[in-house]
Amino acid sequence: MTTIATNKKAFHNFFLQEKWECGIALNGGEVKSLRAGGASFTDAFAHIDKGELYLYNLHITPYEQASYLNEPPARPRKLLVHAKELEKINGHLTRGGLTLVPTKIYFNKKGWVKVEIAVGQGKKLYDKREDIKKRETKREIDRSIKNRR
Repeated sequence: MTTIATNKKAFHNFFLQEKWECGIALNGGEVKSLRAGGASFTDAFAHIDKGELYLYNLHITPYEQASYLNEPPARPRKLLVHAKELEKINGHLTRGGLTLVPTKIYFNKKGWVKVEIAVGQGKKLYDKREDIKKRETKREIDRSIKNRR
């Protein structure tokens, strides 16, 4: 499994609950651009439209050698999931206050591009501060243990 990009802001801004692996419908030189590492998750999210799952605002840089065949970099892309998984995802989203957030885009063992999406609930400012405090104390503990040895 080769990771192309991870959405670090998703882990900072959301409590992630359940995750799914999805295929993604790509055109033309988008796969070659992803092999070169040209993906950005800036404000990306997934949404169900007319019974299908779409990924919005995933920016894939245009492939230079594809010339006029390039797609718009931030177009909506269809995510490929089984019908039962789509029903589960829809069930989570109907509860309210939850969003679908892409967390990772990668190549699997067969060489297919996969996107990992998660159901997330937004964090408040004090939740983010607590996470930062926990991370800092863990770093200090690790440093002190390392220095004792």
